[in-house]
Amino acid sequence: MARRGDQRYRNRAVAALLLTLSLLLSGCGLLSGPHPLSEDAPLIMEVSSAAVSKGGLLPRQFTCYGAGLTPPVSWSGAPADTKSYALVIDDADAPITPWVYWLVFDIGPATTYTQQGILPASAKVARNSTGQAAYDPPCPSGGPHKYRITVYALNTVLADGLADQPQLLPTWTDIAPHVLARGTTTVTACPVTGSGAAVPPCKPPIAARHH
Repeated sequence: MARRGDQRYRNRAVAALLLTLSLLLSGCGLLSGPHPLSEDAPLIMEVSSAAVSKGGLLPRQFTCYGAGLTPPVSWSGAPADTKSYALVIDDADAPITPWVYWLVFDIGPATTYTQQGILPASAKVARNSTGQAAYDPPCPSGGPHKYRITVYALNTVLADGLADQPQLLPTWTDIAPHVLARGTTTVTACPVTGSGAAVPPCKPPIAARHH
Protein backbone atom coordinates (compact mmCIF):
# COMPACT_ATOMS: atom_id res chain seq x y z
CA MET A 1 0.00 0.00 0.00
CA ALA A 2 2.83 2.39 0.74
CA ARG A 3 4.03 1.98 -2.86
CA ARG A 4 0.55 2.86 -4.07
CA GLY A 5 0.67 6.14 -2.16
CA ASP A 6 4.15 6.94 -3.47
CA GLN A 7 3.03 6.25 -7.04
CA ARG A 8 -0.03 8.47 -6.67
CA TYR A 9 2.14 11.34 -5.43
CA ARG A 10 4.43 10.88 -8.44
CA ASN A 11 1.41 10.88 -10.72
CA ARG A 12 0.09 14.04 -9.06
CA ALA A 13 3.45 15.76 -9.42
CA VAL A 14 3.44 14.99 -13.15
CA ALA A 15 -0.19 16.15 -13.48
CA ALA A 16 0.56 19.38 -11.61
CA LEU A 17 3.59 20.06 -13.80
CA LEU A 18 1.65 19.49 -17.01
CA LEU A 19 -1.22 21.67 -15.80
CA THR A 20 1.17 24.44 -14.77
CA LEU A 21 2.96 24.38 -18.13
CA SER A 22 -0.29 24.45 -20.11
CA LEU A 23 -1.67 27.34 -18.07
CA LEU A 24 1.57 29.31 -18.28
CA LEU A 25 1.49 28.91 -22.06
CA SER A 26 -2.07 30.22 -22.09
CA GLY A 27 -1.12 33.24 -20.00
CA CYS A 28 -2.95 32.33 -16.78
CA GLY A 29 -0.43 30.26 -14.84
CA LEU A 30 -0.99 28.66 -11.47
CA LEU A 31 1.54 31.04 -9.97
CA SER A 32 -1.26 33.62 -9.99
CA GLY A 33 -4.05 31.22 -9.00
CA PRO A 34 -6.12 29.62 -7.85
CA HIS A 35 -5.98 31.69 -4.70
CA PRO A 36 -7.99 30.78 -1.58
CA LEU A 37 -11.61 31.62 -2.26
CA SER A 38 -12.95 34.84 -0.74
CA GLU A 39 -10.82 34.97 2.39
CA ASP A 40 -12.68 38.14 3.38
CA ALA A 41 -16.08 36.39 3.33
CA PRO A 42 -17.54 35.96 6.84
CA LEU A 43 -16.36 32.75 8.48
CA ILE A 44 -19.73 32.17 10.16
CA MET A 45 -20.78 28.71 8.99
CA GLU A 46 -20.28 25.45 10.88
CA VAL A 47 -18.88 22.54 8.89
CA SER A 48 -18.44 18.98 10.14
CA SER A 49 -18.41 15.34 9.04
CA ALA A 50 -20.13 12.56 10.94
CA ALA A 51 -17.54 10.13 9.55
CA VAL A 52 -14.58 11.94 11.07
CA SER A 53 -13.50 10.83 14.52
CA LYS A 54 -13.58 13.25 17.44
CA GLY A 55 -9.83 13.68 17.10
CA GLY A 56 -10.14 14.75 13.47
CA LEU A 57 -8.97 11.57 11.70
CA LEU A 58 -10.43 10.82 8.26
CA PRO A 59 -11.30 7.10 8.04
CA ARG A 60 -9.49 4.97 5.47
CA GLN A 61 -12.57 4.39 3.27
CA PHE A 62 -12.41 8.05 2.19
CA THR A 63 -8.75 7.79 1.07
CA CYS A 64 -6.91 5.91 -1.67
CA TYR A 65 -6.13 3.16 0.85
CA GLY A 66 -9.82 2.26 1.11
CA ALA A 67 -12.83 2.52 -1.16
CA GLY A 68 -12.13 6.16 -2.06
CA LEU A 69 -15.66 7.24 -1.14
CA THR A 70 -16.64 10.88 -0.84
CA PRO A 71 -17.06 11.76 2.86
CA PRO A 72 -20.37 12.94 4.33
CA VAL A 73 -20.27 16.67 5.07
CA SER A 74 -22.78 18.77 7.04
CA TRP A 75 -23.07 22.53 7.39
CA SER A 76 -25.22 25.21 9.00
CA GLY A 77 -25.30 28.95 9.58
CA ALA A 78 -25.60 30.17 5.99
CA PRO A 79 -27.23 33.55 5.25
CA ALA A 80 -30.96 33.52 4.47
CA ASP A 81 -30.39 34.77 0.91
CA THR A 82 -28.12 31.86 -0.07
CA LYS A 83 -28.94 30.61 -3.59
CA SER A 84 -26.52 27.64 -3.71
CA TYR A 85 -23.49 26.08 -2.04
CA ALA A 86 -20.06 25.03 -3.22
CA LEU A 87 -17.97 22.43 -1.41
CA VAL A 88 -14.20 22.17 -1.76
CA ILE A 89 -11.78 19.60 -0.34
CA ASP A 90 -8.18 20.70 -0.73
CA ASP A 91 -4.73 20.32 0.76
CA ALA A 92 -4.42 22.31 3.98
CA ASP A 93 -0.61 22.15 3.81
CA ALA A 94 -0.11 23.16 0.18
CA PRO A 95 2.78 25.69 0.15
CA ILE A 96 1.75 27.84 -2.84
CA THR A 97 -1.60 26.92 -4.33
CA PRO A 98 -4.11 24.38 -3.05
CA TRP A 99 -4.35 20.90 -4.52
CA VAL A 100 -8.07 20.44 -5.03
CA TYR A 101 -9.41 16.92 -4.47
CA TRP A 102 -13.09 17.69 -4.96
CA LEU A 103 -15.03 20.77 -6.07
CA VAL A 104 -18.82 20.51 -6.04
CA PHE A 105 -21.04 23.45 -6.93
CA ASP A 106 -24.72 24.32 -7.44
CA ILE A 107 -25.71 22.38 -4.33
CA GLY A 108 -29.32 23.43 -3.66
CA PRO A 109 -29.99 26.11 -1.01
CA ALA A 110 -32.23 23.76 1.01
CA THR A 111 -29.44 21.16 1.26
CA THR A 112 -27.39 21.11 4.45
CA TYR A 113 -25.36 17.93 3.97
CA THR A 114 -23.90 15.47 1.50
CA GLN A 115 -24.20 11.75 2.06
CA GLN A 116 -21.30 9.32 1.98
CA GLY A 117 -20.49 8.43 -1.61
CA ILE A 118 -23.52 10.29 -3.00
CA LEU A 119 -23.72 13.62 -4.80
CA PRO A 120 -26.72 15.88 -4.01
CA ALA A 121 -29.34 15.75 -6.77
CA SER A 122 -28.81 19.27 -8.13
CA ALA A 123 -25.05 19.43 -7.66
CA LYS A 124 -22.37 19.45 -10.33
CA VAL A 125 -18.71 18.49 -10.11
CA ALA A 126 -15.85 20.53 -11.54
CA ARG A 127 -12.53 19.04 -12.57
CA ASN A 128 -10.08 18.59 -9.71
CA SER A 129 -6.32 19.16 -9.80
CA THR A 130 -5.82 15.88 -11.70
CA GLY A 131 -8.14 17.15 -14.43
CA GLN A 132 -10.91 14.69 -13.59
CA ALA A 133 -14.50 15.68 -12.79
CA ALA A 134 -14.55 13.43 -9.76
CA TYR A 135 -13.36 12.99 -6.19
CA ASP A 136 -9.61 12.39 -5.97
CA PRO A 137 -9.29 10.49 -2.66
CA PRO A 138 -6.40 11.77 -0.51
CA CYS A 139 -3.38 9.48 -0.56
CA PRO A 140 -0.91 10.58 2.14
CA SER A 141 2.55 9.02 2.04
CA GLY A 142 5.23 8.95 4.71
CA GLY A 143 3.18 10.48 7.51
CA PRO A 144 -0.15 12.08 8.49
CA HIS A 145 -1.42 14.87 6.29
CA LYS A 146 -4.06 17.55 6.80
CA TYR A 147 -6.94 18.25 4.44
CA ARG A 148 -9.41 21.11 4.49
CA ILE A 149 -13.16 20.78 3.87
CA THR A 150 -14.79 24.13 3.09
CA VAL A 151 -18.39 25.01 2.27
CA TYR A 152 -19.23 28.32 0.60
CA ALA A 153 -22.68 29.94 0.61
CA LEU A 154 -23.21 31.70 -2.73
CA ASN A 155 -25.60 34.41 -3.88
CA THR A 156 -26.18 32.75 -7.26
CA VAL A 157 -26.47 29.47 -9.17
CA LEU A 158 -23.49 28.96 -11.47
CA ALA A 159 -24.80 26.41 -13.98
CA ASP A 160 -25.69 28.89 -16.75
CA GLY A 161 -22.18 30.34 -16.84
CA LEU A 162 -20.20 27.09 -16.81
CA ALA A 163 -19.80 24.18 -19.18
CA ASP A 164 -20.56 20.61 -18.14
CA GLN A 165 -17.71 19.25 -15.98
CA PRO A 166 -15.93 22.63 -16.05
CA GLN A 167 -12.23 23.13 -15.58
CA LEU A 168 -10.95 23.97 -12.10
CA LEU A 169 -9.71 27.52 -12.64
CA PRO A 170 -12.81 28.89 -14.41
CA THR A 171 -15.03 27.34 -11.73
CA TRP A 172 -12.84 28.73 -8.96
CA THR A 173 -12.93 32.15 -10.60
CA ASP A 174 -16.72 32.10 -11.01
CA ILE A 175 -17.34 31.07 -7.41
CA ALA A 176 -15.08 33.67 -5.79
CA PRO A 177 -17.12 36.89 -6.31
CA HIS A 178 -20.39 35.25 -5.22
CA VAL A 179 -19.39 34.03 -1.76
CA LEU A 180 -21.67 35.32 1.01
CA ALA A 181 -20.20 33.25 3.84
CA ARG A 182 -18.06 30.19 4.46
CA GLY A 183 -17.13 27.57 6.98
CA THR A 184 -14.28 25.08 7.17
CA THR A 185 -12.96 22.12 9.10
CA THR A 186 -9.57 20.43 8.90
CA VAL A 187 -9.14 16.65 9.02
CA THR A 188 -6.10 14.40 9.09
CA ALA A 189 -5.58 11.29 6.94
CA CYS A 190 -2.95 8.65 7.62
CA PRO A 191 -0.87 6.50 5.26
CA VAL A 192 -0.79 2.74 5.77
CA THR A 193 1.95 0.12 5.63
CA GLY A 194 2.06 -2.85 3.29
CA SER A 195 0.24 -4.87 5.95
CA GLY A 196 -2.63 -2.41 5.96
CA ALA A 197 -1.82 -0.89 9.35
CA ALA A 198 -1.53 2.86 9.89
CA VAL A 199 2.04 4.14 9.70
CA PRO A 200 3.13 5.10 13.24
CA PRO A 201 3.01 7.64 14.59
CA CYS A 202 -0.26 8.77 13.09
CA LYS A 203 -1.96 11.31 15.28
CA PRO A 204 -4.49 14.03 14.46
CA PRO A 205 -3.76 17.67 15.26
CA ILE A 206 -4.16 18.69 18.91
CA ALA A 207 -7.65 19.94 18.11
CA ALA A 208 -9.50 19.71 14.81
CA ARG A 209 -10.63 23.13 13.64
CA HIS A 210 -14.33 23.66 13.09
CA HIS A 211 -15.59 27.06 11.92
